[in-house]
Amino acid sequence: MLLRLAQGRKVPKLTAVAAAVALTLSPVLPPTLGPAPAAAQGAKGPPVIRDTETEQLLRDYTRPILRVAGLEKQNIQVVIINDSAFNAFVADGRRIFVNYGAIMQSETPNQLIGVLAHETGHLAGGHLAKMREQIAHAQTQLIIAMLLGAGAVVAGARAGSSNGGLANAGAAALSAPQSIIQHSLLSYQRQQEENADRAGVKFLTETGQSPKGMYETFKRFSNDSLFASHGADPYLQSHPMPADRVAALEGLARSSPYWDKKDDPALQMRHNMVRAKISAFMEKPDTVYRRYPLSDTSMPARYAHAIATYRHGDLRDALIQIDALIQMQPANPYFYELRGQALLEGGKPAEAIAPLRRAVQLSHNAPLIEMLLGQALVGTDNKAYTDEAITILRAAVSRETEAPLGYTQLAMAYGRKGDYAEADLASAQAAYLRGDNKTARELAARAKTRFAIGTPGWVRADDIVTAKPMPGQKSN
Repeated sequence: MLLRLAQGRKVPKLTAVAAAVALTLSPVLPPTLGPAPAAAQGAKGPPVIRDTETEQLLRDYTRPILRVAGLEKQNIQVVIINDSAFNAFVADGRRIFVNYGAIMQSETPNQLIGVLAHETGHLAGGHLAKMREQIAHAQTQLIIAMLLGAGAVVAGARAGSSNGGLANAGAAALSAPQSIIQHSLLSYQRQQEENADRAGVKFLTETGQSPKGMYETFKRFSNDSLFASHGADPYLQSHPMPADRVAALEGLARSSPYWDKKDDPALQMRHNMVRAKISAFMEKPDTVYRRYPLSDTSMPARYAHAIATYRHGDLRDALIQIDALIQMQPANPYFYELRGQALLEGGKPAEAIAPLRRAVQLSHNAPLIEMLLGQALVGTDNKAYTDEAITILRAAVSRETEAPLGYTQLAMAYGRKGDYAEADLASAQAAYLRGDNKTARELAARAKTRFAIGTPGWVRADDIVTAKPMPGQKSN
């Protein structure tokens, strides 16, 4: 289920979840493949895209890399950002953020895996924690330097015109440390980027994968940056200069015994299917059909055509195309998921139940797909489905705690059953995850009056009432 940040409107498969927060310690940006995206620098953080199929692919990409990096047990997640630019970055010690544009622009799995290996290098090296230490140290240095400079200014003023040189020196001391410390921090970050490059190649080699894709990606990124970096001061860059970086990376990458190893064809097909899916959900129809013309009868193209038809065309025609996909791959859970979603969004929730049940079964109870099934059950207005919907949705939100959709549907199911305490609590949890803290507190406060004091429901509601805003959120 491709889910993206919803703003009070119905959205297709890419829907709303929580907002990611980038490290915003100026002047140093978070470790990234390139400059941090503008959205990542906003107060609320960039919206996130959720999709079971895409996330599973990214998990399969990162699992062996995280294992050799010693991070397998750290529950590192890959978060997909709703941004068409090519970028990836880490902003805390447990998540790698990847723009959907990086997936779209990576023609092979190896190219994207190389990016993920580089970002894993940042995590394995503890670069964020070390950068914070450097910034804290720099801030201390800056404070001391400014105090000394201010003291010189005052001393010069007291001495009068006869000691104007001291005052001028003090004034210069007030401005000089900031530039010096900025250069020092940027130099430190450039070193981190070089270390992450080396670590990425090491991880790829240890997992028997080619570093060629990583090299190709950075070379392309370098070529795009050459004009912008022409004449730039290398000491004012947060990343190594493009030509130098690519030259160093090429030497490392070509030394790998797996340089010429190709991606597995089955993995390449999964990669192509995800790219087709993202294109069909995120791009305009004319762009989709330019990428995948009707003359293209490949499986990824047919996937893109089916999605684009259901989103922008005729539901009946879309169902015919989806059924043809199911006939070709009857064990593919994401085709059944697509059929269920098309029916659900086409106003046919009862008909969506059967394919979504099959999708849940084939996906081994993927929580985002369970939420879609719960939505279909609730959407039928058939009270006979209420208890089943609650059971499914509770299981889903227990494993996927940051998706408002599950809590929203759970609130509706509880309301239909007349359990208004649980309905208010679920609504409060959904509002909190959307970043609407005022509504979340109001609903949670009302839920507290409906629960017996000290019960689990009362405690959860009290947690929301007293909770501080999530990172990047404002307290209303």
